[in-house]
Order: sequence, then structure tokens, then C-alpha cells
Amino acid sequence: MIRPGFDEVSGASIDLTVGQGMRTVQGRRGHAVAVNGSVPGPLLRLKEGTTVRLNIHNTLAEDTSIHWHGLLVPFHLDGVPGVSFPGIPAGGTFTAEFPVRQAGTYWWHSHSNLQEQAGHYGPIVVDPAGPDPVRADRDYVLLLSEFTPMHPHAIMDRLKKGEGYFNYQQTSFTDDYPLDGEQRRMWGRMRMMATDILDVTGSTYTYLANGHGPEEGLEFRFTPGERVRIRVINGSAMSFFNVRIPGAAMHVVAADGQNVRPVPVEEFQIGTAETYDFVIEPVGEAMTIVAEAMDRSGMAVATLASRQGARAPVPALRDPPLLTMADMGMNHGGMEGMDHSQEGHSGMGHAMTAGTTAPEQMGGMDMAGMDMRDTSRLPPSVKVGPGIDMVAMNPVDRMGDPGIGLDKMPHRVLTYKDLVALAQNDDPRTPSRMLEIHLTGNMERYMWSFDGRKYASVTDHPIRFAYDERVRVRLVNDTMMAHPIHLHGHFFELVNGAPEGFQPQKHTVIVQPGGFAQFDLTADEPGDWAFHCHLLYHMHSGMFQVVSVARPGDAAGAVG
Repeated sequence: MIRPGFDEVSGASIDLTVGQGMRTVQGRRGHAVAVNGSVPGPLLRLKEGTTVRLNIHNTLAEDTSIHWHGLLVPFHLDGVPGVSFPGIPAGGTFTAEFPVRQAGTYWWHSHSNLQEQAGHYGPIVVDPAGPDPVRADRDYVLLLSEFTPMHPHAIMDRLKKGEGYFNYQQTSFTDDYPLDGEQRRMWGRMRMMATDILDVTGSTYTYLANGHGPEEGLEFRFTPGERVRIRVINGSAMSFFNVRIPGAAMHVVAADGQNVRPVPVEEFQIGTAETYDFVIEPVGEAMTIVAEAMDRSGMAVATLASRQGARAPVPALRDPPLLTMADMGMNHGGMEGMDHSQEGHSGMGHAMTAGTTAPEQMGGMDMAGMDMRDTSRLPPSVKVGPGIDMVAMNPVDRMGDPGIGLDKMPHRVLTYKDLVALAQNDDPRTPSRMLEIHLTGNMERYMWSFDGRKYASVTDHPIRFAYDERVRVRLVNDTMMAHPIHLHGHFFELVNGAPEGFQPQKHTVIVQPGGFAQFDLTADEPGDWAFHCHLLYHMHSGMFQVVSVARPGDAAGAVG
């Protein structure tokens, strides 16, 4: 039987054994891929400035791999089959030996055959070589993920047959359903759902904190007066989480492993593959850490406890949010900041112009006459075809958006615009060119892509960069889903309005529906690197590409 939770391993040489078995979470059993016998797998505790040797033993009957998410490693050790190495065959062993170049909070996971969904993931903490700028009396890892008794390929099969299969919030005939009949008809004419927030939901997922279900009592001990550091890792396959501790302020001190100036917030949204560190001074006997799924179909729970067994109230799930005109990229004339809440009436109602009663008239726009599939608005770099069923009409910078469902909260919620790097960035150069990439998809067919091109290794057109060139990348989201986009092998600087030289560095960025996000990249890590949406089934369906960085002295090719 697979154990929940994880051990800690450290040292110059570490052995990781990939196996399988059955696991039980809150009475439900399912197949698991585990490392060293547990889900999550072990915490790798490394030291900046040292060299580590990681020996991966594959006891599965299929290939496997491990990607060291966020760690700067030589490209051939990055762990992506078909891009940087052929994979680890059944019964085989692979050794990755590399210098540990940076401190911070990271994680590792499989890049093979949807194994990540089944439990093949774990945390990484790299202690700094010198003094840590974050002062804390206790240091904990909170790794968020999901459990389902369904096989990952069974989930994929259901999404392909009906992308709304797991959305139990899409229809209701009760009096309290947030959309009235006319509003439902409007969404139906557009063949979209206002409740289409997450593809896979609490209808099958049990949300986990360090491998434990919300009823399984995960505790972090503290003594009153202490400063506690919590390193939050979203190691899920498909879930965004809204993290809060009712009644407490959290000071966010790091994003994706990189230190930032402390930001006091009461809630933050963390996308799949992101990490945030925060510091809190707990009070009372206990405080509840809540990680609520973005669609509010379930939550992961942990407790800060001053004594064993101490508990604080667990808040009820909040009402599910609704998508709005802003999520369609319709940010015309005051449409920014659309209300996703359901307080009093729907987010659609909030979007109506004063004095307007017809739901087709949103913000003074005739919705009935709008074609959300007008691909003539796309640039020539986007391949038009059946893989695109929506085009954002007027995408705007949504870096200041706290995330779906959090825009009207009465308390402070973190946004990317709050993040400022603690130390000055190394590269002060102005980018020499702009690269625009569109995030595209067809929800009904469950097709996902970059620039309308589904990834296929045999017909691949990599995104090419010259060595050490400085590029501004604009990611335009032409879909109505938020996408966490991850670039392997590099950190990039968010274009978020931070003081010059202090833009926060990240390896994963959420691109909000119907909007765009920008980052500046110095392409200084030669090799071929994966670039993809970190929602597992989106990546598996084609939202994946290869970034090829030339070696020193070579020239960059054109974007394929």
C-alpha cells in the first residue's frame, strides 16, 4: 500500500525508486505511481552551491522520467522525453548529476504518460549558500494536489468525448441558479458555459495537502509568537487553488522560488506548477489553511496547531464563480474588472449597462451580432483551423487580475502587479524584439495549441532564440480558460509595472482568459526546452512546443 505524505532526503547522492501500487484517500482506492513508496514522493533538500547526484530507478512496466521543475540544469538532464532525453525504460536507471545553482522552493514530477496525475511528483527545497533573507522559526512545505480513483487516461477519454463531463455546476433548474433562462440562451448561442472554470473538478477529485485529504488531519505545529514559513507548491495536474487562512494576514516572500519584497495579503490564487512562500505569525490554539479549488467544488485543508489535535473552524465552500465578458476578451469601454461573484445577481448582470435589460446588450455591445469565432482578427502567424473555436475580441493586459472569482473580495488578494524582486535583476537590456504567441483551443473537441498548431514531434516547428538575446514575449489567451504557461530551463521577468530592474522572476505565468501577459526573457541556457501549458490534459492534447536556444556563436532561426 502506498503511504501518504513524504520523507525528506538529502546529501550528495540520492536514490529515487519509481514504483506503483494502490492508495486509499478518505475511503476511496485507486492506482498510484509512487516514488520511494509514498505520494507525494520525497522532499529533496538540497544546498545551493553544491553538486547533487540523483539516481532514478524505474520499476514500472513502462517508461518514466523526472523533470526538476524550476531548477536550472543542463538541457539533457531536464527530464522531458522526446525533447531532452529518450526517457527511462522499464527496469532502467538514469542518473542526473548537476550543480545546484539557486535557492528556493521548487518541485519535481514525471513528464511521461500522464503519470503525474497518478502521484509521480514531490517537493524540492534548496537552502541558500549564505544567509536567508526570510526570517522564520519554523519552515514547512505545503504541496497541493489531487486524488482520483479514475485512471488518468480514462479522464482524458471523458474530456475528449464531452469536455463538460466533470462540470456538475453547468445545469440546474433550481430557483437559486445564478443565470436566468435568457442568460442561459445567450451562452448557448455562443456554445459556451459561464461555469466552465476547471476541466476536472471535485466531482472526481479529492484535493490533497501533502497527500492527505481534507478529513485526514494534516497539522503544522507552532508555538505562539513564532514566525512560520509555509512553502506552497501547486503540484496538481489540473487545479488552481485559492489559498487563505481565515483571520490572518500572510506575507508573501517568494514566488516560484525567487525572493520578493514582502506583500501582506489575505488570499492568493496559485496556478498549477507555481510556488509561493509566505510567512505568518499564528495566533490562538489553531488556524485553518484553506486551499479552495478555483471553481469551489472542493478544498484541501491543513491546520496550524499549537498542540496536537487542536482545530479551528473550516469555512464552507463559497459560491462558484461565473465567467464574464472580460473572460471573452471583451474589455471595451469600462469592461475591466468584471465581477465574477454571484452576490445578489450574476456576474453577467453586473456587466450590463445601466438601464439595459436584454442580456444580449453587455456594456453597450450587441452580443447577438458578435462572432466569437472571427479568425480574421488573428495575425498571420496563427494557423486557422478546427482547433480554434474562439478569438478574444479585445485582449488587454490582465496582470493586475487576482484570478477568476477573486476580483470583488472584501480583503486584499495578491496579483502579479504586487510582486517586486528583492534583488536587482542581472540583465538591464531592453528587449530587441517582441514575440507574440496565441493560446488557442477548441473546447468542444478538447483541442489545445499554441498559435493554432497542436504539438507533434515529427512535424515540430520550434520557437527559436539566439543565444543571450533579450526578447519580450506576449502571450495572448484566445480561450475562456486560465492557462499556467511554463518555460523549462529559464526564469523570465514579468512585465508588471515593477520598478526598472526589479521585475519579479518566474518560471510559470497564468494567462487570464481573454487577456494577455508579457515577460522579458534572456535566452542564456542553450539547448531544447519544453514550453507548455501546465494543465496536464491541455499539454497532452497539444498545448506544448519546443523552445530552441542556440549555442554561443550560433544565430537564431525564425519562429516556426
